[in-house]
Amino acid sequence: MHERLRNHFEEIVDLTDQEFAFVLTQFKTREFEKGDFIFQNGDPIKYAYFIVSGLVKLVYHDENANEHIVSFAMEDWWESDFNAFFNRSEATYSLKCLEATRVCYLTLEGYQKLSKGLPKMGIFWLQKSNGGFMSSQRRILSLLTTNPKERYEQFLKEYPSLGQRISKTQIAAYLGVSRETLSRLHS
Repeated sequence: MHERLRNHFEEIVDLTDQEFAFVLTQFKTREFEKGDFIFQNGDPIKYAYFIVSGLVKLVYHDENANEHIVSFAMEDWWESDFNAFFNRSEATYSLKCLEATRVCYLTLEGYQKLSKGLPKMGIFWLQKSNGGFMSSQRRILSLLTTNPKERYEQFLKEYPSLGQRISKTQIAAYLGVSRETLSRLHS
């Protein structure tokens, strides 16, 4: 588990054994079963999660209890309600396991301690957050400017392995289309 976390960090920054030992002091690990919620709307958000294995979805439930899938996260991805995490507030979203999931997680204090104690970790966080921002902007633009067929094709192109791991119903919810519409596109 820790080797996967180290490899993930070292895709961007090199860490000595001593530095990685320091990094590990800020992380804990946990396992969840398929169907478990890591957190739910209204929970205080204390952690950011690195997905070691498994698959989760970040969802928003509107006032009519409709579920809107904001994102999926699988191995080597980070997930949380980042607004709530950084503002030390309650979740707007819920994070649900679609598969049995193992995570490494850290607190905001741990995040800050790593950034201050190892400036190269600040570079790591910056690159990861920039990548997340760019991905979010591409998704928003896609939702605004493409038709359902184009969004589906783009999803399969960008996330081919993810398309094999989640149901068509989940993909449809993520793309903002009905399951029936997706079925027509898929046939």
